Amino acid sequence: MLQELKKRVYDANMELFRKGLVIYTFGNVSGIDRNRGILAIKPSGLHYSALSVENMVLVDLEGKIVEGDLNPSSDTKTHIVLYREFTEIGGVAHTHSRNATAWAQARRPLPCFGTTHADYFYGEVPVTEAISDERIARDYEEETGMTIVSRFNNLDYRTMKAVLVASHGPFVWGKDPSEAVYLSVMLEEIARIGSITVMLNPEADGIQRSLLDKHYMRKHGKKSYYGQVPRQ
Repeated sequence: MLQELKKRVYDANMELFRKGLVIYTFGNVSGIDRNRGILAIKPSGLHYSALSVENMVLVDLEGKIVEGDLNPSSDTKTHIVLYREFTEIGGVAHTHSRNATAWAQARRPLPCFGTTHADYFYGEVPVTEAISDERIARDYEEETGMTIVSRFNNLDYRTMKAVLVASHGPFVWGKDPSEAVYLSVMLEEIARIGSITVMLNPEADGIQRSLLDKHYMRKHGKKSYYGQVPRQ
């Protein structure tokens, strides 16, 4: 089972690279085996051309290496915080993709301007507060995770599966590593469209609530009907 987890995490990391959301050693994807409390994650500082199933690193939820000769991603503690606090997720992706990172660096939430956005994220993608000097000095990566969790005090991580970390970049999650990567690709495209929207009309309003509800719920609601669903 853990070998299969490593394979899925490797495939997800390589998909980030193929989709152009990362370059050189940027970014990382992880996945978790909830029954064992073990996650697999990309090793730190390794170029994507050097990645393999075997060099994915296994760590427990305390950050202890369970298997692997390489150091895990420097963002591992952030991933661990998300798995601890968002108990229904099974995969996390972190990129420095161009457009989503630009919104994070601008410290601006990404408004839901239209239905393309509404198909994947239920409302504006939030941005965190800027991390304080004290939190950076204390334990930067763990505190980054806690900054994300704090931002979700009044948000549902199950319907908003992404966040922009101020001055840093996006973190995205899903039921497994593959969904986390898929939503990262969607976030990047939506961020690009959002940037163009703001350039064309700096005063653009967000989508009307009824249209947001319709598009999100027809894909993700209890009575969803998008795609090849069974006929009644």
